[in-house]
Amino acid sequence: MNFIVILLALLLAVCVALLLIERRRARRFVRWITDPAHNPMPEMSATWGLAAAYTRRALGREQAHANESAARLATLLAALDALPVGIVLLDREGRILFCNAIAAAHFELDPARDRGQHIVHLVRDPAFVAWHEQHADTPLEMTAHPDAPGLSSRLMVQRQPYGDDCALLLFTDVTAQRQTEAMRRDFVANVSHEIRTPLTVLAGFVETLQSLTLSRDEQTRYLALMAQQTTRMQALVADLLTLSRLEGSPPPGMNERADLRELTTQCAAETHALSVRLYGADAQKIEIETAPDFDLAATPAELRSAMSNLLANAVRYSGAKGKINARWSRENNGGARFEVADNGPGIAPDHLPRLTERFYRVDRSRARHAHGEDGTGLGLAIVKHVAERHGGTLQIISILGQGSRFALVFPQARVVAGQTEKSL
Repeated sequence: MNFIVILLALLLAVCVALLLIERRRARRFVRWITDPAHNPMPEMSATWGLAAAYTRRALGREQAHANESAARLATLLAALDALPVGIVLLDREGRILFCNAIAAAHFELDPARDRGQHIVHLVRDPAFVAWHEQHADTPLEMTAHPDAPGLSSRLMVQRQPYGDDCALLLFTDVTAQRQTEAMRRDFVANVSHEIRTPLTVLAGFVETLQSLTLSRDEQTRYLALMAQQTTRMQALVADLLTLSRLEGSPPPGMNERADLRELTTQCAAETHALSVRLYGADAQKIEIETAPDFDLAATPAELRSAMSNLLANAVRYSGAKGKINARWSRENNGGARFEVADNGPGIAPDHLPRLTERFYRVDRSRARHAHGEDGTGLGLAIVKHVAERHGGTLQIISILGQGSRFALVFPQARVVAGQTEKSL
């Protein structure tokens, strides 16, 4: 009997020991599976070891899947951040989940700091707040940085629902588009104005010739004035076609070659003739030097147009008995420069940035002479386009009361060897 009791006691002790061991193993297993990153996998045999092995394999698969998902999310967010449009992701309450760099720049947001903030607390434009609260599907045009005119831009905002009542806001910068539309409207208005004046004159002369009996001398004078207005309209159409061709054609290559001596000779003859026609005996003193021993890789017709416009402007604006100098020279960096200088009345500094705008004139009366001739207002716009198409720039320096200097500057890559320098 005592033997059986002892045996049962021993069995009970063994069972308790085994239970304690299994409990210890279970604790180690639970501790590892709860925080595998900071606890090494316990070395166990039999059932617990097999369970640990399967668990480790499952955790490895889940970790790999999580890493892959995180990488995909990072790639997606990087792609959204690189888009050239502003993007803001909102939750169902209108709180910011994500905004890319463009949207942050538009509204001075901090993608990290402002995450979780309500969009209407950060974008305070009343039109935007009302549009957002209405969950409107129609796009909204608004202004970014309305308090900073120099930084303001026009934005088109679109709302796209997704997920569980969440929303994606897409901000597109339409500033350039609106400026282009405004320029187009101004262009049409300016062209209409420029053509309306000579047409009105022509219509008046035609009505006069039809309704009145005029002497031979009067008919001759009226027809001469009509021819002058026709020439003015032809010049305007020609300049418009030139601008259209410059804007619509690809930049000039490096295979064409402009003979600067020949072009300068032609432009000099035209300039002298224009001065004599406008001022007669009071024509300006014009000195034009031909180019030294280099030519340009340029389109000859375009270069001649630019040179002629600069010289014609100098004739028109320097006045009678003025002095005009023009010459080609080399820049210190190897580039080329064609400069036209006059001793005319000069131009005020506030007008200089706008001189190359189409139809912009400092003072219309300055270019109108006894013959009634007026420029088209497109000359410097053509010059600027020609310079930029050849990789160059148009430089303007003018001082009131001292005259003006206009220079076409071309890069060294456009300069090629030419003939020996000679003067007109």
